[in-house]
Amino acid sequence: MSEIKVKIKNLYKIFGANPTSMISHIRNGTSKQTLLDEHGHVLGLNDVSLDIPTGEIQVIMGLSGSGKSTLIRHFNRLIEPTTGEIIVDGRNVIEMGKNELRDFRRFRASMVFQKFALLPHRTVIENVAYGLVIQSSTKDEVHERSQKWINRVGLTGFESYYPAQLSGGMQQRVGLARALATDAEILLMDEAFSALDPLIREEMQDVLLGLQKELKKTIVFITHDLDEALRIGDRIAILRDGSIVQTGSPQDIILNPADDYVTDFTKNINRGRVLQVATIMDDETPETGLKIEGDMVIEDALQVLSKAEATTAIVTHNAKPVGSVDLNTIIAALTRPIDDRGHTGSYT
Repeated sequence: MSEIKVKIKNLYKIFGANPTSMISHIRNGTSKQTLLDEHGHVLGLNDVSLDIPTGEIQVIMGLSGSGKSTLIRHFNRLIEPTTGEIIVDGRNVIEMGKNELRDFRRFRASMVFQKFALLPHRTVIENVAYGLVIQSSTKDEVHERSQKWINRVGLTGFESYYPAQLSGGMQQRVGLARALATDAEILLMDEAFSALDPLIREEMQDVLLGLQKELKKTIVFITHDLDEALRIGDRIAILRDGSIVQTGSPQDIILNPADDYVTDFTKNINRGRVLQVATIMDDETPETGLKIEGDMVIEDALQVLSKAEATTAIVTHNAKPVGSVDLNTIIAALTRPIDDRGHTGSYT
């Protein structure tokens, strides 16, 4: 089991004149709307608890007003909680003093914003270098690391340009390079790609996933788009009215929606691009036959079977047989829920 990097415990955020006094109302079942109508306070987060493993992308998603951006701003205390804990490597961020919190923000947690948040009077390389300058890095180190990440995000040759001279996608690449240049362990991304056009957005997702394969950062990614969440998330948490209604892998969310709210989110998803073969495989393993890896999505598996003119394949994990899947099961998975034989994508 993965080591837990960030542990959120019983986090509440209430906006208003006397938020602490409202906690008892929420715990006694007062709704978000009633709290506003009768007490003049706004419920931001309601008893949120979440474990985020080291080196994984944790997506937090929900509709506008669900509390997702409020939540991510608690990680580095841009917003102070009403009550609760955010524990990073055993240390409660909420209890950090001014100096410790400043160092946490400078060295351990970087943030990428939806609106890019670039300094308009500074060039690309100066924007990327900003966090390193704040860290008091040497001049040579600032230049070397800034140039490295400019190259890695595909902006070589644009070092002397200003933000206004760049497209939206290029500006977001600058924001990503700036966050990565500080070598922080935790990357906070608040709707980082939502302002981009669809094609540029997908391109930026590819950039992030490519970098993550190498860097293995702990990433908290906020989005309102389930397609984006399913594409990049190792785990997904869905928020509604400040509460987490479901957490799990993309497979879990698609196969086992917790309630009607989550079902509505997932009903129009292309299951074939999300569900993996291991999710629908049978335990029986033929001795010979076509082999496909269990982490292949079933849409790709269907093409492999069709090209090979096969109706059954051996499912493998790390090149070892772990089960089998047939054409009828794949087709059924694209059109209806998996039956009780279905797996959850883990290998035992």
